[in-house]
Amino acid sequence: MITLDLAFIIQIVNFFILLFVLNTFLYKPIRKALADRRGEIESARQRTEAVDTGVQEKVAAYEARMREVKAQAALERAAMKKGAESEEQALLEKARLEATETIGAIREKIAKETAEARELLRTQALLLSSDICEKVLGRSL
Repeated sequence: MITLDLAFIIQIVNFFILLFVLNTFLYKPIRKALADRRGEIESARQRTEAVDTGVQEKVAAYEARMREVKAQAALERAAMKKGAESEEQALLEKARLEATETIGAIREKIAKETAEARELLRTQALLLSSDICEKVLGRSL
């Protein structure tokens, strides 16, 4: 059977003193360090989420700006293409007009030279026919 004597009471008092000392010098500082560490981790997690949110906002703004710049570039490219096409049409029309004028001038020149050649051939034909007639008749006309 168990006897409850003075040694048992001293051991219980020693146990509570040890419990108080361990709690004061060991458990409370460990719990405080763990709570501080938990707070730091939570703070770091919140900062990370804030930075991540900021980065996502910046990426979204960057992508929106890139879409805007691409759209503007497409509009400018279309305007430049339209301008180039109208300039091309103007140059082609100018070339057609010049070609028409050149062809007209060449035709007039050819017509003039043809008329001159016919007149020259007519006069030479008359001279040649009169020479032939003189030779055939044997006298001058």
